[in-house]
Amino acid sequence: MDDQQKRTIIVTGGSRGIGRGICLAFAGTDSYVYFNYGGAEEAARHTEEKIRAAGGKGRGIHADMASEEDLETFFKTVLDDTGRVDVLVNNAGITKDALLPRMKTGDWDRVMDVNLKGAFLCTKLASRPMMRRKSGRIINIASIAAVAGNPGQANYAAAKAGLIGLTKTTALELAPRNITANAIAPGYIETDMTRRIDENRASEILARIPMGRVGTPEDVAGVAVFLASKAADYITGQVIHVNGGLYT
Repeated sequence: MDDQQKRTIIVTGGSRGIGRGICLAFAGTDSYVYFNYGGAEEAARHTEEKIRAAGGKGRGIHADMASEEDLETFFKTVLDDTGRVDVLVNNAGITKDALLPRMKTGDWDRVMDVNLKGAFLCTKLASRPMMRRKSGRIINIASIAAVAGNPGQANYAAAKAGLIGLTKTTALELAPRNITANAIAPGYIETDMTRRIDENRASEILARIPMGRVGTPEDVAGVAVFLASKAADYITGQVIHVNGGLYT
């Protein structure tokens, strides 16, 4: 495929976990994959290597999801390189868990800034070139916690629930410009984040999953690729649950 026809894919939080899985799923001769990362420099370089090994072109750029200035610079770099944004995957997310009575205000604010405000800023920045081209796909990575709640994660669950609301409003506003916006709500997925869960708690969750296994980043990435494909042209404003039956 000619370089002028390559799609530009942006994945936030792409250095590891679900973000890395999504980057690799989009890697190929028909796409440029850009991703941002917070502090995991070594992991980001590893993701770049894996993208190249898959036959694609990828670049990781350091940018704080809570910094409007960082994100503006990130998007400017992408647009200077390729002149377009075809797909935005808002994946970046952090946790700062505590039971609600003990949760620090700063921890609430930081999770909101990264997980929700960051997605808003990226959606705003991506929508402009998409609107000019009258084409684009926005995919937000929400969570089962957004719809089912999770003890100790009031901040995370609230941010992810807000992301679903952002998805639905974005879908309504941008549909006339042929831009779709959908959300994916993963359940218990094997990542660095879930590996920190207490072993007994992890066993309890696994016992409640009808499919009898935890999910993988590839399970989520496959849905993202579908939502960015021609086959999903008429799907917008939806939340697709990827949880093995844990929540229905």
